[in-house]
Amino acid sequence: MYSYTREHNRLLKIHHRSLCFLILCRVFVNRSLTLENIKCYGFDMDYTLAIYKSPDYESMGFELIRDRMVSIGYPHELLRYTYDPTFPTRGLVIDTTYGNLLKVDSNGNILVCSHGFRFLNGDDIQNYYPNKFIQRDDTDRFYILNTLFNMSETYLYACLVDFFTRCSRYTNLLKGYQHGDLFMSYRSMFQDVRDAMDFIHDTGSLKERTIKNLEKYVVSDPNLAVLLTRIKEVAKVFLATNSDYTYTEVIMKYLPKRSWRSFFDLVVVDTRKPLFFADGTVLRQVDTESFGFGTYTGDLQHGTVYSGGSSDIICDLLGVKGKDILYVGDHIFGDILKSKKRQGWKTFLVVPELTKELNVWEEKKNLFEELKRLDIFLAEIYKHLDSGSRECPDITAIQTRIKVLTYRMDMSYGQMGSLLRSGSRQTLFASQLMRYADLYSSTCINLLHYPFNYLFMAPPVLVSHLPPRSNTCTEKESVSFHS
Repeated sequence: MYSYTREHNRLLKIHHRSLCFLILCRVFVNRSLTLENIKCYGFDMDYTLAIYKSPDYESMGFELIRDRMVSIGYPHELLRYTYDPTFPTRGLVIDTTYGNLLKVDSNGNILVCSHGFRFLNGDDIQNYYPNKFIQRDDTDRFYILNTLFNMSETYLYACLVDFFTRCSRYTNLLKGYQHGDLFMSYRSMFQDVRDAMDFIHDTGSLKERTIKNLEKYVVSDPNLAVLLTRIKEVAKVFLATNSDYTYTEVIMKYLPKRSWRSFFDLVVVDTRKPLFFADGTVLRQVDTESFGFGTYTGDLQHGTVYSGGSSDIICDLLGVKGKDILYVGDHIFGDILKSKKRQGWKTFLVVPELTKELNVWEEKKNLFEELKRLDIFLAEIYKHLDSGSRECPDITAIQTRIKVLTYRMDMSYGQMGSLLRSGSRQTLFASQLMRYADLYSSTCINLLHYPFNYLFMAPPVLVSHLPPRSNTCTEKESVSFHS
């Protein structure tokens, strides 16, 4: 017997999956941009063209820096810790004075605070930060963990604080730990973690492990070759990566599975971004047969590989201006902020975590809708009160409910919550994304879904005193690519 309800529910599920697919394929817009005006596309490699598989890649990086810490004298008990992908998120701030991990908004207001794996409540936070606020400009004390490479060191630092806090051999002090005559500050621990991270990069151990098992650690998407081929038909294309040529050659050969240099007019390795966007370094030509370096002379030759240089040299070699370039990268500081502020390049930020963010949002958006309803309800309570009113409404229950909803939303993303928000408040990472990235998406492959004369229109941003326009668009319009 035909069941209308069963068929209706089946169609609703199909429709929901279709809408989710459309959303995941979107490129999102902060500032309007016409692709027809772009004469040159630039790409970073790591976490942009080469997407590393999470959490396997971060787990491998964690093991390498953990083992390095033990080899320089840290307790062997640290080897018991394994990487937990549910804990760290990008954009956290390490307080090197008190050893806390902080999630803050654009103004430095503290949204979440943990000491090791112990999350602090409001009173505990005020003991450290009386105003629940930090001076982000104090870069000697506060270190922002903005890159995906930072995920493993973020978790390792939390492991260190957790271990020394729990270990009876060490005395807990305000700014570190005491063991006999040895005082170990949070700042020195942080520096050791940073040095260990630099060590596995500089010695090539991270790259060696990656190369030995490319299938485990690197995503190979056949659509990448399609995208680069189509872009090459309408514009110039360059690759600018901090990686050396040996590693770049292995990774790029694995990705499109064909002669990868043919996709690019120019390849630049060892760029040392963000220095690349300022004075840069000496430009040298790479001998792709011997992997040695030569001296750069003359005009650009197609497919030539260079080492070093600067963004100004890129423009000169390709014959383009800053406003003609759309640069695609994953590093909010090294790729996006510096190319935007110093060179005026158009910017596209790759945010791989966006896939999870969007999926969780679709599943839990009812919680956010309830938060908005509570906000309206609060406004109604106070609507008829003014400075002469003596009435004091009891909003304790509403405040408690808001806290519960915010916590439930945050825990849907992981222990540190969403990359982009805490409840209805935006994180520091979200504010930087909106300020410096013209476009952003979970992957650069999503550019395939747009024609190269497409006009990306940013939604109008109104100041608070202007009422938003009524939401009359249909559900189909709200998730279309025209955003």
